[in-house]
Amino acid sequence: SLPAKLINGGIAGLIGVTCVFPIDLAKTRLQNQQNGQRMYTSLSDCLIKTIRSEGYFGMYRGAAVNLTLVTPEKAIKLAANDFFRHHLSKDGKKLTLVREMLAGCGAGTCQVIVTTPMEMLKIQLQDAGRIAAQKKLMAAQAQLSSSSAAGAAEPVVETRTTATQITRELLRSKGIAGLYKGLGATLLRDVPFSIVYFPLFANLNKLGQKDPNVKAPFYVSFLSGCVAGSTAAVAVNPCDVIKTRLQSLQRGVNEDTYSGILDCTKKIWQKEGPTAFFKGAYCRALVIAPLFGIAQVVYFIGIAEFLLDMLPKPRA
Repeated sequence: SLPAKLINGGIAGLIGVTCVFPIDLAKTRLQNQQNGQRMYTSLSDCLIKTIRSEGYFGMYRGAAVNLTLVTPEKAIKLAANDFFRHHLSKDGKKLTLVREMLAGCGAGTCQVIVTTPMEMLKIQLQDAGRIAAQKKLMAAQAQLSSSSAAGAAEPVVETRTTATQITRELLRSKGIAGLYKGLGATLLRDVPFSIVYFPLFANLNKLGQKDPNVKAPFYVSFLSGCVAGSTAAVAVNPCDVIKTRLQSLQRGVNEDTYSGILDCTKKIWQKEGPTAFFKGAYCRALVIAPLFGIAQVVYFIGIAEFLLDMLPKPRA
């Protein structure tokens, strides 16, 4: 049933995000830093420096936004894929690869309604620590270079903002369009991701089914979700880099600003080289693999059906 699908998708998203959010934070910070002032050299370096400067919970900046909106996002994505697969099938016959890809395309298109504002807010909160750390480093370097001057430099104090404050400011200054900045880039990432992910998952999962009418074991669904998710994540990583850059409202010292997808692509290619489009690719694979593995296990086990069955039934 549709309610069960939505509940399963929501539970799956909550569990997955909680497990992998620190890696997602590192991915955002690695993708956003340009060739000017580079703060982090790798995933582990980013996480270690984040804990040292912002504490353990610094790794979860922006998690509240994700945990709030990931439920409708994942629910829409998984339920929409099932919906399109059902309506694209003919008389219960096996879906062709093209139709599976069309179902994935429909799911990816539907989910951006929630994904775009969620990513928009999450990125601001995730990247704020990197920008603050960069400003502190630049201030320390300036103080050392002018140590002979009288007086000490003013310490840089980070002013922390919340998702609610960012939302209010965007709505006040730009209206609802402010929350949907980067919508085109989000579509450019999520539609191809779903086109690759869902057919690949479905076909990998079928390999573990002894009987077409019986679900595959949970570990097959988990591994299929991990492999399909990481493959699709790496394939669309260039689009994810562009989306992250376009949705970032604040820039570090000497970092470029962009007017659109083409301008962003051109500047990254010219100033950072083609390898810049794969910044954070391994982080994204580490995020997406368990996220979708867990999502598919929860979704296929059907926790929602169990919960719904426990509800009191209306009397006839």
